Amino acid sequence: MLPISLPNSLRFKLAATFAGFGALVSLLLSMGLSFAAHNLGERIMDETLHAEIEDYISRRSRNPNSLPPATISVRGYVHIPGRAAEDIPAILVSLDPGKHQLTLDGIPYRVAVADSGSERYVMLFNEVRQRRREEQFLFYLAVGALTMILISAGIGWWLAGRVVAPVAELARRVGKAKPEDETLDVQQGFPPDEIGKLARVFSGYLQRMRAFIERERAFTADVSHELRTPLAIVQGAVELLEGDSRLDNRQQERIARIGRATRQMIDLTAALLLMAREGNLDEPVELNCDVGEVVREAVEMHRYLVNPKTTVEFDRRGHPRIAAERTLLSIVAANLIRNAFAYTESGKVSIVVEDDCLTVADTGLGIHEEEIGKVFQRHFKGSSSTGAGIGLSLVKRICDRYGWETVIESNVGHGTTAQLFFVSRHRTLRSSS
Repeated sequence: MLPISLPNSLRFKLAATFAGFGALVSLLLSMGLSFAAHNLGERIMDETLHAEIEDYISRRSRNPNSLPPATISVRGYVHIPGRAAEDIPAILVSLDPGKHQLTLDGIPYRVAVADSGSERYVMLFNEVRQRRREEQFLFYLAVGALTMILISAGIGWWLAGRVVAPVAELARRVGKAKPEDETLDVQQGFPPDEIGKLARVFSGYLQRMRAFIERERAFTADVSHELRTPLAIVQGAVELLEGDSRLDNRQQERIARIGRATRQMIDLTAALLLMAREGNLDEPVELNCDVGEVVREAVEMHRYLVNPKTTVEFDRRGHPRIAAERTLLSIVAANLIRNAFAYTESGKVSIVVEDDCLTVADTGLGIHEEEIGKVFQRHFKGSSSTGAGIGLSLVKRICDRYGWETVIESNVGHGTTAQLFFVSRHRTLRSSS
């Protein structure tokens, strides 16, 4: 099973969702409380100033010489038109009746102005302490919001773990499930909820896969018997006819063609059966398959396709031995060589075996640029192709199985170069001789 990074895990996403929800709620709550606290503070200051003005007006009506309040928080002034107002800041004299906000000597004040008769009363509330209280309240709100976010994330992580645990268990079971293991029941132990329904779907899918694999195995066994037996009979009859001295040259040539077709059919059938069984091979894998020998046999088997105007060069520069089925390697080499022989009317076909690759280069018809990327597609036939479009698709399947890489470069009218690199995920064995 592929590892999942933390930011991409479902549990992390759920926890992040809870944390985001907690942050949103905390932000909205903090904004609401902050606005309410600020508004309440202003109302308290305004009510205090209004009460102080009424109290001072009442005291002044009883005693004209009573002084206005002068405390740390509240300070009052009275202005009588026509009289000097030396102790009143000039900015206060010009204020209209009502509520104001201003700063004197760097200190913020809440100001209330009221007229009574011919006199004007001004009361100032020092906002420094109020603002400090608001800042302290905002700090507590921020700490509370952060705490709520952390608590939400923790609760989200815990709840996500409870929610995701059945999903993780189901993923673990499905990851370990093998179609051939009939003892494993994916849906066992899951409650009848959505996860249980998903587990039952997976279980039904595995059952269908097991039934399909069983049918495929039965079909493979039947094909292996029903095809190999008549092909072996045909091959035996061809070998007997090839040894008959009474046949003339034309008849021997026809028998040779039948023999080649029979051997190709036997190899192709064996390759298809090996590919179908994928790891349940009846025949052991040859761990020391000689690439050069397999290529040499493929060259000799398909030499009849070579045009008289074409020369064939076979160069063994290396002696690679790889861990692969000889039959499958033969299919790959034969397809590359057969295509080079069949589509080269004149010129040269060069076949080079090196320690890490097989190169087949020809001077034939070439492949159009727009067709290069499609040559490995099943049943694809190029504009100059006369085959069924199966060969190179089979080559790709075999290469994918062993981790090999096939690179084809071509130029229309100048030929094609095909390279098979033995970049295998299996251990590659090489010998020098």
